[in-house]
Amino acid sequence: MTGLRVVPSWRHGQERLYVCLTDGRNVAWYDREAARVNLLSEDEREGVLQALGPFLTGPVTVGPPPVPTPAELARLSLHPDDDLAPNRPGEALLVALDREPGPPHRLRPDPRRRALAAEQAVGEALDRLDGAGWHALHSIPLPGGDRIHHLAIGPGGLFAVHTVYARKQKVTVADPMVTVGRREPHPLLRRVRADADRASYALTAEVHPVLALAEPADLAIPAPLREVRVLKDTEIEGLARLGGVLKPADVEALHAMARDRGTWTRV
Repeated sequence: MTGLRVVPSWRHGQERLYVCLTDGRNVAWYDREAARVNLLSEDEREGVLQALGPFLTGPVTVGPPPVPTPAELARLSLHPDDDLAPNRPGEALLVALDREPGPPHRLRPDPRRRALAAEQAVGEALDRLDGAGWHALHSIPLPGGDRIHHLAIGPGGLFAVHTVYARKQKVTVADPMVTVGRREPHPLLRRVRADADRASYALTAEVHPVLALAEPADLAIPAPLREVRVLKDTEIEGLARLGGVLKPADVEALHAMARDRGTWTRV
């Protein structure tokens, strides 16, 4: 027995197998696509290869990571329980529905499932920005039971995204009120701005508020809005056209900071 354990991680369809000590710290990871085992500690070489033995496919290169950046090293030092990057869109709702699925038969659809569908649609659109130098984190927990639905970090800056299910309904946004279909208006933009403010405080960087609408039939904004962007889920990928705010190294450093659960405990 090596005392090491292998923890799989999936991100944007790519798998990495992390090798962890008993206290959760990573000492190596196996990149299947690159056929490479990256060692953070040469002393652990034998144990790492033994632990990865059942997972290795074909010849692999073994050695230290190729020119690791400070952001990568900070990420690898995270305990798996403190790393928010593996969170799926709507992670908190998925967990809640798994724990309490609700009665099998009800007159109206469970609103949690509609909210989940919205977060998944918007989250998947944000994840597709990865090839343009962006990172997206989902379902970021905040003190008091609140959470940020999505955080996008890329060349165009940082964006705290709050999603709303609006399938086949007209949405009217009159600051700070948001009206979806025939429902009563709700001052949702206050929540959207508050999420961005808390994220700005946690990351010591400017975070822009975004309201994302999943599948609305129509959108009306009678007057210009202060600071808040309102986007349909089909418009999310337009964020990739924004740039000139953050350098790649800054994006990576902020992503490493934002994915650490501890970053959010003080907001």
